[in-house]
Amino acid sequence: MSVAPSTSEAWATLSRKALPHEALVALLKAFGDPEAILNATRAQLLALVPDAVAARIHAPVDADALATTRDWLADPAHALIAWDDPDYPRALLQLGHAPVALYYVGRRELLNRPALAIVGSRNASAQGAENARAFALALAQAGLTIVSGLAVGVDAAAHEGALGGEASTLAVVGTGLDRVYPARHRELAHRIAAHGGLVSEFPPGTPPREKNFPRRNRLISGLARGVLVVEAALSSGSLITARYAGDQGREVFAIPGSIHSPLSKGCHKLIREGAKLVETAHDILEELGMGMGAAGATAATAAVAANDDEATLLAALDADAAAVDTLVARTGFAPDVVMIALTRLELDGQVAATPGGLWQRVHRT
Repeated sequence: MSVAPSTSEAWATLSRKALPHEALVALLKAFGDPEAILNATRAQLLALVPDAVAARIHAPVDADALATTRDWLADPAHALIAWDDPDYPRALLQLGHAPVALYYVGRRELLNRPALAIVGSRNASAQGAENARAFALALAQAGLTIVSGLAVGVDAAAHEGALGGEASTLAVVGTGLDRVYPARHRELAHRIAAHGGLVSEFPPGTPPREKNFPRRNRLISGLARGVLVVEAALSSGSLITARYAGDQGREVFAIPGSIHSPLSKGCHKLIREGAKLVETAHDILEELGMGMGAAGATAATAAVAANDDEATLLAALDADAAAVDTLVARTGFAPDVVMIALTRLELDGQVAATPGGLWQRVHRT
């Protein structure tokens, strides 16, 4: 008689067999846990699933690959979160065809918090990256965990912005969590692991493979209540994430841009197809029911004002419209700090640019 492995190892073994979703559900209903499935006789399996599935269950798993997973799970900071774990994201379970198990490092409570995905071009413009960073910060401060894919460009900017809010960020990756791809994001990945969460459906040891990234994209959208596309060319993988979001019943948002920019064409295509055009973080909060009415507007305003630089700048704009140089003199901030804060406040609908390069505070009624 075979000896059942530990629960985590059993889930890891079962996930490597890539069983059809319907067959796995039927087996778990009948046997109750993965160990029992792996130790079932052929006759017991054939009573529930086709011969090909039974053969796959009894096929050996690569011992070295399983050892890599076992070694990774030996670290107390590393977790395998399977269907039967109370921390498994309910948003994924509601979709069906959810991964059997997720590999995870970070704050487990983030997996079931309200979330918004922010995606976009790997070749983001400076303004696109700043838009992603500013939207992510405002939304994370307002209570939305920001989900993205750790790619260069918009993804990285969104993660960086969200790390400034309590709701933080989840990075869904297309490799095993024993490696960072791209390698330049190693330090960012460590910060996310410490203050947010790293998620993968791929076991440790999985290298970056092109076919894995569309699979990752469906998890990015599946974990979130909506997807915001910041910048995207017509060939961008962000449009795949947006398509998944639509199929999954999630909201799709897009930021418009110049008609002359290739990085705006994907967003404009989404808007033509029904995505919601957004100009401020407040637009998203209202659409998701987190900023309706005076109370919601106050909450969004308070979230942005919690940033000291932005609160100081708002106070400096309490009178007439002012130029950047004037704001530098009033606040004592460096010009780049003033411009970043102004961009974030503009995205949240708190300030507006006026002709002549002046800025004024927007007073909502």
